[in-house]
Amino acid sequence: MSKGFKRHFIRSKDAKRLLKEACEKLKIPLESLSLSDKVECLEADFCELFLVDERPILFRVNDKIFPTLFFIEAIKSLPKAVVDAGAVPHICNGANVMAPGIIRFEGDFQKGDIIAVVDEKYGKPIAIGEVNYGRQEVSEVKHGAVVKTIHFVGDKIWVLGKNLTG
Repeated sequence: MSKGFKRHFIRSKDAKRLLKEACEKLKIPLESLSLSDKVECLEADFCELFLVDERPILFRVNDKIFPTLFFIEAIKSLPKAVVDAGAVPHICNGANVMAPGIIRFEGDFQKGDIIAVVDEKYGKPIAIGEVNYGRQEVSEVKHGAVVKTIHFVGDKIWVLGKNLTG
């Protein structure tokens, strides 16, 4: 691990508050996650990465908390944007999710909610983003960015998490 990182356990009280905040934002019940309250924080210059049971599951940027692509329990419960194969390489290079590349949506969401972006062929999560429209209005959007990409396969957070998990 690089010298630029600082890794430490956070207090149990702070860990519980962090997990509660994350579950509220992700709209998933805390009880549905079998997470311990032993949480480590890895501080990098681009984010704070939180590890639970040595798995990088959450990160914080600009005081906002998001799930990582490694947090499978959360991703399963998030609404999803299913994208075609042509959109995948662009999204994995950090592009926002554009309307023409979206095949369908799964789940219910409102503008500003966190959603997972998955590929059409395998259903694998390739990005986490913030949706720019509510479920009712998104079907009318024919062009432009529908999801603002926050975290994607191959970004600094993903690489850091991959290095930590082996």
